[in-house]
Amino acid sequence: MEETRTVLSFEHVTGRKRKFHLKDISLELRAGYIYGLTGRNGAGKTTLMKYILDEHCRYAGKIYLDGEDIRLDHARAMNKVGYVSEDNRFFEEQTGEQNAQILGAFYDDFNMERFREAMKTMAMTKPKAYKRMSRGERLKFQLAFAIAHNPCVYLLDEVTAGMDPVFRLEFFDMLRNLIKDETCAILVTSHIDSEIEMKTDYAAVMSDGCIGMFAESGAWCSKVWTEAAQKWRET
Repeated sequence: MEETRTVLSFEHVTGRKRKFHLKDISLELRAGYIYGLTGRNGAGKTTLMKYILDEHCRYAGKIYLDGEDIRLDHARAMNKVGYVSEDNRFFEEQTGEQNAQILGAFYDDFNMERFREAMKTMAMTKPKAYKRMSRGERLKFQLAFAIAHNPCVYLLDEVTAGMDPVFRLEFFDMLRNLIKDETCAILVTSHIDSEIEMKTDYAAVMSDGCIGMFAESGAWCSKVWTEAAQKWRET
């Protein structure tokens, strides 16, 4: 892997969030790459993201975002994270544009023109209340909102489940465009191994709160990676 800057790292992170837990997680994400994380439902993929997003999570170890410990100033750190998930919260009665105008004020680098351009790219030009958006439309809006505040890390949690196959191809083309200037990294979670193998640069398997090493996604076809993946699933 080329030595681009590290935008997200975990150093021996261990902790419990309700019934879910992480066990001695160490990882490093560098700008300019799409990382994939796969594993069964309940393996800990979403929990890993929550440890970044929830300032009240208690854990041992360190999480660094763009070189800074997120516990030192969590609100400032969240300026650098673009989160897209079915669980993400927005104002249900407001349109995408209205949500962007209201919530964009909380981000240091939010740009409405960047938001509108991303919405146009995803054919999201018709005003619609958030509560009336389909699942796919909500995720498109969330990605546009994330793009608008120019994060250094995108966290995309199971976003392609049920996504239209045609737009799925366009979606990953958009992600490629986001990382081409090497200012950000993208972490995509999915329980679909084949999607992670085909669409990401580096991939890892998560099981029961543990994570294997990120390896080049092409290595999924090799005997070594197959055995590694099986080991972590059976842990």
